[in-house]
Amino acid sequence: MPVATVEDTAEASLTVTEETIDAYADLTGDDNPIHRDDEYAAETFFGGRVAHGMLSAGVVSAALADLPGDIVYLSQDLDFENPVRPGQTVTATVTVEAELGDDRLRVETVAEAESEDGATEQVLSGEAVVMSVPHETE
Repeated sequence: MPVATVEDTAEASLTVTEETIDAYADLTGDDNPIHRDDEYAAETFFGGRVAHGMLSAGVVSAALADLPGDIVYLSQDLDFENPVRPGQTVTATVTVEAELGDDRLRVETVAEAESEDGATEQVLSGEAVVMSVPHETE
């Protein structure tokens, strides 16, 4: 029986800066100029630098880790819906939707960021499958 249960929820946030984007690019080797080069990015349909989509997905991972039990991330389906720009704070919320058996859970995953006009916009959504097991000590 999983430790986390249906309707459990968790949240994590990260303020994205140019330094965060550059550190993520350095860590992953993803040097796409849309993320790293202001002049190049200004000429794209984004009109400026944007964070890597997987940087926002990492905030989802942080939220999943805050669910009860030892969480093992098994799979994730994601839709990237809006770009995240330097200066925005990404907030991910995860909600357990169903028990799947064998300590596995289906979890709704959503991340939002405040837009330039102050409104909150969804930047990604999806569904994860995780295991939630008790922490075993010796």
